[in-house]
Amino acid sequence: MDRKVLHNLSYGMYVISSVKEGKLNGQIANTAFQITSKPPQIAISINRENLTYEYIKNSGVFSVSILSTEAPFKFIGLFGFRSGRDINKFENVKYKIGITGAPIVLDYSIGYLEAKVVNSIDVGTHTLFIGEVVEAESIGEGTPMTYDYYHKVVKGKTPPKAATYIGGS
Repeated sequence: MDRKVLHNLSYGMYVISSVKEGKLNGQIANTAFQITSKPPQIAISINRENLTYEYIKNSGVFSVSILSTEAPFKFIGLFGFRSGRDINKFENVKYKIGITGAPIVLDYSIGYLEAKVVNSIDVGTHTLFIGEVVEAESIGEGTPMTYDYYHKVVKGKTPPKAATYIGGS
């Protein structure tokens, strides 16, 4: 089976954030999509070993900041290749606290969604969190970054814990 064909599926680049006992964390994810319109619901896929998983599981809330093509690799690396167990990812990042209490990344974002978890599905290494959207806002102009753009233009790599990881990519 040619698993690289999976890279032809369309993905975006997002910072998924949550809160746990007053602490903030976020991570890069490429799997966020709308499921229903009434009520508006979205789904995200989060690796169960990631700190963000713990925060979402505990608080039942998350935000999705939609990154623009202006986001530099260093910014993506902060949220994608560093652990919130080791550093405060929000220390030098512009953000606000949303109505759910989850942080919303404003740097390099063109919009965001906030959701309350209404269901979760164990899919092995990852959990699919389904959330009802409780707030959404466009916050900037620009083009949303796709996963294809991230690979071809930014020259970004896929970390081993990503849902789309294929050895060596």
